Amino acid sequence: MRFQSERTFNWLFCRDIDTVKELSRVIQAAHLWHVRTDLVSELIALKEEGHWENSLRDTARAASALAADAIISPDVSNWMLSKQKDMAWNSDVYDTAYVLTALADMGIHNRKGCLWLIENYGPAWEHPGTTALMINALIKQGKLSKKDSSGFNRFINERAEWILSKRVEEGAWKNLATSNIVIQALILAGYGNKCGKALQWLLDSMNANGSWGKGKGDINTTALTLITLASFEKM
Repeated sequence: MRFQSERTFNWLFCRDIDTVKELSRVIQAAHLWHVRTDLVSELIALKEEGHWENSLRDTARAASALAADAIISPDVSNWMLSKQKDMAWNSDVYDTAYVLTALADMGIHNRKGCLWLIENYGPAWEHPGTTALMINALIKQGKLSKKDSSGFNRFINERAEWILSKRVEEGAWKNLATSNIVIQALILAGYGNKCGKALQWLLDSMNANGSWGKGKGDINTTALTLITLASFEKM
């Protein structure tokens, strides 16, 4: 795979990157590609008493992005943990998966949340993107506990094989965002060697200006794709 990231980062840094989601994803992409950016300070400036915009998902995204640069704030992890009820977060698969991923990135194991994901998995969650977010959280959490890692492996491998069976156009998935999330999870699960066609589809989907997304591109999809491509190169 041949890809030069400079043009894409030039495009990104000419955008107004101002939401927590955008800042977090661009920071993660820049970290993986070893690109210097001042966006970290902008993200930190948006933090309120242990959280970002009182949102679990935005707080989790921001926490993961900052953890990549070894910036870990106990008030953030404490805020997220304080929101856990009946093993999960808001009884929501997305909130729970994002928070578990962030906690793992911060070095915090949370067995109850992982078990809730596995025990409640069913048809309503059986979508490639949703399942990929769960796989990502379980793998990262499993690395913090040898006991849980072995217990999660069967679920992870079964679901990874299921995701692979759901590929559509040119070996990818529903759309760019879903394909990125799925490929990242599959690489983490050890299935990156089965994603060659999907990665080529991503490269072929790049806009003329170096971005990804409909029209002239969007920040989140472009950052997600940069994260995917960097993850593949680091396999």
